[in-house]
Amino acid sequence: MTPRIHVAAAVILAADQRILIARRPEHKHQGGLWEFPGGKVESDETVAAALHRELREELAISVQSAEPFIEVQHDYADKAVLLDVWWVRAFSGQPQGNEGQPLQWVTVAELADYAFPAANQPIIDALQWALQPD
Repeated sequence: MTPRIHVAAAVILAADQRILIARRPEHKHQGGLWEFPGGKVESDETVAAALHRELREELAISVQSAEPFIEVQHDYADKAVLLDVWWVRAFSGQPQGNEGQPLQWVTVAELADYAFPAANQPIIDALQWALQPD
């Protein structure tokens, strides 16, 4: 059995309800696809600490408010992942792709226009439900 890779991911929500997504580098697993920003949880840190660290490293933002949203387990042919996805509704700084990754602010409806890894589909489904207009 392949060990499960624990990932902290963020649904970064702007005041106008747009969501920040990032494109994975071509040379990485699922390269070229879009994703919710984040990264691996190290063995000595909490999910919240990993989320803060990864968003600071990857996007140059400082998280001010985050809360758990959804947890997704997914098995690919070559690896298994556990995605701990958190809402990030408040942050300081202007997001930028510190690792050269393109960033895009999109509405929940526009998520369907972007190709995501299969593990991200439950997140998109949950967002469509959570952010549907009243």
